[in-house]
Amino acid sequence: MSNTNNRERKPEWLRVKYNHNAVRNVRNLMNQLSLNTVCKEANCPNMGECYKKNTATFMILGSQCTRNCRFCNVIHDLPEDVDPMEPIHVAEAVKKLELKHVVVTSVTRDDLKFGGADQFVKVIEAVRHLCPDTTIEVLIPDLKGNIESLDMIVDAKPDVLNHNVETVKRLYDTVRPEANYERSLFVLDYVKKKDPNMLTKTGFMVGLGEKDDEVYGLMDDILKTDCDILTIGQYLQPSSKHIDLVEYVTPEKFEIYKSEGLQRGFKFVASSPLVRSSYNAAEALEIRNKEENLI
Repeated sequence: MSNTNNRERKPEWLRVKYNHNAVRNVRNLMNQLSLNTVCKEANCPNMGECYKKNTATFMILGSQCTRNCRFCNVIHDLPEDVDPMEPIHVAEAVKKLELKHVVVTSVTRDDLKFGGADQFVKVIEAVRHLCPDTTIEVLIPDLKGNIESLDMIVDAKPDVLNHNVETVKRLYDTVRPEANYERSLFVLDYVKKKDPNMLTKTGFMVGLGEKDDEVYGLMDDILKTDCDILTIGQYLQPSSKHIDLVEYVTPEKFEIYKSEGLQRGFKFVASSPLVRSSYNAAEALEIRNKEENLI
């Protein structure tokens, strides 16, 4: 691991180049359909690579988040009205991009009765109607742990349900002051208990000052929920207003984390500096195909 501060140049393994034509083409389509992508709003480092593959993670329920997590680049502001045309627009974009696997996430909408769960359901239904062969992954907020909201989404049967824990327990009050460690674990646990056949997924960042034993303890806590898929990536400080970056974790350390995760029992682990929760998400679905072939 290498110690750092926000003014220090990124190490070579974190430097990426965008394919500007691909970025422009996908952005134009999103603008035409009045859609947001988490790729753009969160300033994802893989935006160029994913856009070149005609892949994007759709962010529904507007671009303004009702929470203000200290690591996140998504805007915290007054929320927008829910767009009733958003589900069909997402489905149209999926069809135009010819996506085999789509990831749908959202800002946190604590102002809505069901936290936006009903909009997730409408998006799933619209994509299934227009693109029946496309697999669907949803990356949901904690929905305040509301069972009725969670039931809505689980009953819609996405192929993968993801909820990120983001960081180790000790750092929650600093990194995610409006979230709760136990509640995030509850979301994963509840979903798996309600539908044991649903693939569940979570992810967290490193580089915030966590210790190895805390990382492994977090893995063990996640595994108690029977979560299938784990992603681990490097925290990158969006601006001086965000929580400080403590260190750049080396690719070699990420490989150790991957090995530990697999040995502990995760079915699939994506662990590298540039990994984000939806990066190469379709690859994780291969575990379901492997399981079915073994039956």
